[in-house]
Amino acid sequence: MTDRMKHRRVRGRIRYTSKKPEMLDQVRGDEIFNITHHSDGKMTVRAHCEIHDPDPTVMRDIVYSTDENFNPMDCHVRLTVGDEFMGTGWFKFNLDENRSGSIECESYGPSIGRLSQRTETNGPFDGFGTHPIIGDAQMCRVIDRSGGPTRRNVRVFLPSPDHRGATPPIVSEVNIGLEYVGDETVTVEAGSFDCYHFRYVDDEGPGMGGTQHPSYDMWVTKDDFIFVQGGVGGYMATWYELIELDHPTVG
Repeated sequence: MTDRMKHRRVRGRIRYTSKKPEMLDQVRGDEIFNITHHSDGKMTVRAHCEIHDPDPTVMRDIVYSTDENFNPMDCHVRLTVGDEFMGTGWFKFNLDENRSGSIECESYGPSIGRLSQRTETNGPFDGFGTHPIIGDAQMCRVIDRSGGPTRRNVRVFLPSPDHRGATPPIVSEVNIGLEYVGDETVTVEAGSFDCYHFRYVDDEGPGMGGTQHPSYDMWVTKDDFIFVQGGVGGYMATWYELIELDHPTVG
């Protein structure tokens, strides 16, 4: 007889809706996530994302692991665009205690063929942006909230610089502002939660992927940094809301 597993699981679903006048409050996709918190502090995030609008549609599967200090360990990405295979990739992080080192990538896609990369980070960075909404929320762990509302630039590597992550997986880098706005209690379909309010602001340099990303507000739980609600303005005009959340379980 084996011992009971000691990890803790959190599972949920996020609904994507449009705020464009011609599609106001219509569903434009969703995201199902499953987070494993291991007893040694490491974490694995699994996310299945579907974006139905605008065309072409995007479907993404992510498995991303971090260590006890939220340093990236490895990530797998598989992507279809317009219901056709776009690419798959695996990332491995070789980092020191300052989160500096190298990132390896093995990927394949019809437009890039077989690709092998090794990218030096040339110093520390803040995290790996995987593109699922739950990943955006987890990234907010990196900002220091001890002094109250604040803002700083974060340096992030990611598998695609595209705003929807809809390009074959390769090592890319962006710099974007992250703001801690304050604390609020938020009620959504999944329940009421004590939250931190954060905002991503892309207003310096060439922009994400060479194009400015509209400001992105989000509210995340104070305990596990689970995304609760949020939205992106500008040309994207979209809203996200947590509609299902399983209570954390062990084993």
